[in-house]
Amino acid sequence: MAAITSTRRQREEEHFRLHQDAPSTQDTEMSEEAEQQHHYSNTGRHDAHNVDEHEHDDEEEEEQRQAEEEVEASSATEGEGEQQEDQHEDEDDDQDSVSSDSSDDGIVDPNIQDDMEKLQNTFPNFRQQYRLIKRIGEGTFSTVYKAEDLVYDQYDNSWDYEQESDKWAPPPLRTYGRSSGSSMTSRPRRKPKYVAIKKIYVTSSPTRILNELDLLHDLRGCTSVCPLITAFRETDQVIAILPYFRHADFREYFRKMTPTDIAIYLRSLFTALESVHRHKILHRDIKPTNFLYDPATRRGVLVDFGLAEREGSECKPCLCHEDSTTRRNRLRTAHLNSSVPHNGYPKQDTRPSRRANRAGTRGFRAPEVLFKCTEQTTKIDIWSAGVILLTILSKRFPFFNSADDVEAMIEIATIFGIKRMRQAGQLHGCMFETTIPTIGTQGFSFERIILWSTCRDTGVKMPEDEKLAVEFLAKCMDLDPARRISAEDALNHPFLQMGLEKEHGGSQSGEEEEEAEEDEMDILRV
Repeated sequence: MAAITSTRRQREEEHFRLHQDAPSTQDTEMSEEAEQQHHYSNTGRHDAHNVDEHEHDDEEEEEQRQAEEEVEASSATEGEGEQQEDQHEDEDDDQDSVSSDSSDDGIVDPNIQDDMEKLQNTFPNFRQQYRLIKRIGEGTFSTVYKAEDLVYDQYDNSWDYEQESDKWAPPPLRTYGRSSGSSMTSRPRRKPKYVAIKKIYVTSSPTRILNELDLLHDLRGCTSVCPLITAFRETDQVIAILPYFRHADFREYFRKMTPTDIAIYLRSLFTALESVHRHKILHRDIKPTNFLYDPATRRGVLVDFGLAEREGSECKPCLCHEDSTTRRNRLRTAHLNSSVPHNGYPKQDTRPSRRANRAGTRGFRAPEVLFKCTEQTTKIDIWSAGVILLTILSKRFPFFNSADDVEAMIEIATIFGIKRMRQAGQLHGCMFETTIPTIGTQGFSFERIILWSTCRDTGVKMPEDEKLAVEFLAKCMDLDPARRISAEDALNHPFLQMGLEKEHGGSQSGEEEEEAEEDEMDILRV
């Protein structure tokens, strides 16, 4: 099995490379020595312990069986107390996952089970390292599974931000049975560590696969960005091992968010964007399902870099980066030389079409993407983040629901008006014209749109903290990417500064936290 490893597990910087070992013919369980050697040579992860803790597994299982037999032989009262105590321990062990061990091993669709079996059989020694639990996401380019990391304790896990909080203290001495001679100290269990295993389809371009892993490699250590633990390749099959993050479904909590909650949510998102944009990387697919957020802990992480690219890669100059005088002169010349009749456009237009990267999710694409700008920047991610904010403030998801790029531009024009849409098109050398009578010339303000969407009287004055959010929204959704706020400046905006001291404190009550844990979903968008 070949491994692609993040340099977060290496001592010195080097260019990201793909490695492949010779195919393994060993199909049975390896010995401890061979297994340990396999981990060192294939995964590239650093050993975090000098002693292999798994060599005592048989002893622990034997002691656990003896303890269970003694508990069964004890009195009914003592047995009931021990059972309740063990139940609380199980709840603590599974706190960072929605599913307990029993639910994880429940009924799985036969087709999904077959896919999981094929995945485990494709990669040698997979079963010794990970225990597949269930499929948690499926997309065009990949499928994601939730799995338990069986060798977590053997490696450096500095990427795990929950590592410090998971440290436990030994429990008090337990007495099993009625005689003092049957007392023993119970060995505390470490909470199982889960990972997300992303299986990338063979139909994906090798360049695209390498690009995603390369970008994740460069973003190691960035705040609120999903790190790459390691990756493996076996012939044409590639899997990436990523952390599994507890999160809630966006649709379950976005309507309940207060202005302070919104500010903390966006601060976490823009912290991730600042890290990504500092490395001159465009994510290209910012949306709620790609930002895994836990309202209970107020932590979020940006995932899915399948469409990401480096800024300026394979781009051609666009008028939006020219000065206004040059832009006007070129547009005037192009208009005078145009042979298109004024009463419409030919069905079979012979003019060459413009080619530009239009990757992204409908409803979240920036106007420069729709206008096929050939020199797109990181500001396209800021627009998408603004759409998320508009969704939260208007309490409508999705806010934009277009079927294609033309409908998407009409939706944006309904808000901004024809005049500003024409100006936005001219920035990129395009003409925007429409005969739809419901689209006005001036458009509407974000404040009025939000009041309409939330069924409030437009004559009622909006609260100051909500006004601050609307002001920030206008800076994120400026039609001119050059005037659109950057992620770095956004973190210093008064709205994102609001409630900063409560960012890690959490404001939910115990009942709300329990409800959030019950409602959270195991969705990792691919």
